[in-house]
Formats: sequence, C-alpha cells, structure tokens
Amino acid sequence: MTKVSFPGLGIGEIEINPVAISFGDVEIRWYGLIICLGMILAVLYVMLRAKQKGISVDDVLDIALVIIPCGVVGARLYYVIMEFDRFLYTSGDFWKNLGQTLLNIVSVWEGGLAIYGGIIAGGIALVCVAKKKKINTFTVLDMVAPAVMIGQILGRWGNFFNGEAHGGETEIFCRMGLWENGEQIFVHPTFLYESLWNLCGFVIANVLYKKKRFEGQIFFFYIAWYGFGRMIIEQLRTDSLMVGVFRISQVVGFVCFIVGTVCIIVFGNRAKADKAAETVEYSSVYARLRKHGSEDEAEAKTDKELEEQAHEDEILSRLIKKDEPKESSIVDDDE
Repeated sequence: MTKVSFPGLGIGEIEINPVAISFGDVEIRWYGLIICLGMILAVLYVMLRAKQKGISVDDVLDIALVIIPCGVVGARLYYVIMEFDRFLYTSGDFWKNLGQTLLNIVSVWEGGLAIYGGIIAGGIALVCVAKKKKINTFTVLDMVAPAVMIGQILGRWGNFFNGEAHGGETEIFCRMGLWENGEQIFVHPTFLYESLWNLCGFVIANVLYKKKRFEGQIFFFYIAWYGFGRMIIEQLRTDSLMVGVFRISQVVGFVCFIVGTVCIIVFGNRAKADKAAETVEYSSVYARLRKHGSEDEAEAKTDKELEEQAHEDEILSRLIKKDEPKESSIVDDDE
C-alpha cells in the first residue's frame, strides 16, 4: 500500500494498492490491466483509421498480433539492458540462481518497460509486416502513431499505481505527496505530466490527420512531439536510465525531436513542390485543351459561315436569273 496526496489540487491522502485482484498467490496488478486496456483501445483506433484507408480488419489484426508482442519484448529488453544489475540475482552461485534472474527479467507486471525500446522493436516489426502485406509503410505508421499515444496516456497511470516514475521534490501547485522513510515529501508527478503531454499530442495528431500533406506526417509529428516532451520531463525524474552522466531517454528524446522536425520540413516542402508542379502541369494541359477547343470552334464557325455565304449566293443567283428578260420576248418586240 502506498499513500499519496495532491494538496495543491485539493486531494487528500489516498491509499493505493498496486494489486487489483488476487486469487490466492495469483495477483493481477493495476499496471498490467491498464497496459492491456491501452492496447485494446489502440487496436480499435487503428481499425477505425484503417477503414477510412480501405485496409481490412484482418490486416490490422495481423499487424497488431505481431507488433504488440514485439513492442512489449523490446520495451522490456531495453529497460533490462539499461538496468541489468537490478535484475541479476547475485546471492550465491550465478548458474544456480539463473532461474531467479530470468524470473526477475520477465516480471513485467512489476513495472519496468521503456517506451523507446517498444517503439524501436514495434516499428521494425510493423515495417516488416507492412511490406509483406504490400501496404504503404508510412500510411500504417500514421495510423499507429496516435494509437501508441493512447497506450502512453493510460500506461503512465500504471506507473502511478506502482508508485514509480515520479520526479524530485517540489512545491509546485500539482505536487504529489509521498511517504518515504516515515516522512512525507512532495514531488513532481512526472507520470501525470507525460500522460497530459501525450493527450495533447493525440488531439493535435487527429486534427492534423485530416489535413496532412504527405504520408508519414503524423508519425514524424509523434516522434518530434513526444521526443521534445520527454526531453523536458526526463530532467525532472529521479529514476532515469543512465549511460554515464547522460539520461539516455533525454538524449534519445532530443534526437527524436530533431529527426522528426527535419523530416516534417523536408517531406513537407517536397510535397508542396510536387503539388505546385501538378498544378502547373494541369493548368498547361487545360490551356492547351482550351486553345485546341477554341481553334476547333473557330474552324467550325468559319465552315458554317462559308456554307451560309454559299447558300446566300445561290439564292441571289436564282433571283437574278429569274428577273432577267427572255431573248424570245425581246426579239418579238423588235419585230
């Protein structure tokens, strides 16, 4: 049990039990339930987007059945590699305790998933499946990116129930109260910051989705948006994964922000140039067709005028012939 409070928001102390349901020795934790809920909602979202793109539900399920397990494994491996000493059971002989070490590694329900590992592994799996099914990879990435945000929005609340992913001490209005070593401290609720950041990103991504200029724009937006937010929020955390003196998630976040932003600018300008070229080409073709049509009309009009003129000349000729005196009549008069 963990006691937390948010005095600045008018929320007093509440007790949090990380276990949602238990059956004897079997425990189902809130962390696992929330992660599963996020996955379900993410798949439903992708199904909705796929319908708009004419991609079948079967294809979406096939993609989900590959990238979700790969994403979870990747997220766990990334975390374990960065924090391997925490999972290594060192009491006694290594080989005798290998089973306990492996159990520690696979105990995902106790927390310890790194989102960047999930993105990398899930992204690689997605590209492979999309190519096999001959679906535009960037089209699928655009559908999946906001879905990943749904998982992150909810997933951070799994961290809350585990009492993890919080920041250092602060007196900010949204501070979270925790008890450590019999003393209450107030810390940054960084899980909340990241959840709200992703919620804003999800809303913006769906607004942009209707106006995107090129395939892959939503994916690159997600990379840039999340990278920037994580870069800032990571600085506040007390449990960052470290490589030397660097917070690895902060470094990766910075790289993602730069790469995502550059790709948006480059591909956006290319799409704009392609559209301008298509407009010029269309205008040129339209002008030629219109000119050709005008010439045909002029030619048709000239032929019609000539025909009318010939008809008028024929009528006039007949009238003249009709009015001319016959030779026999003239001869008779002279006689």
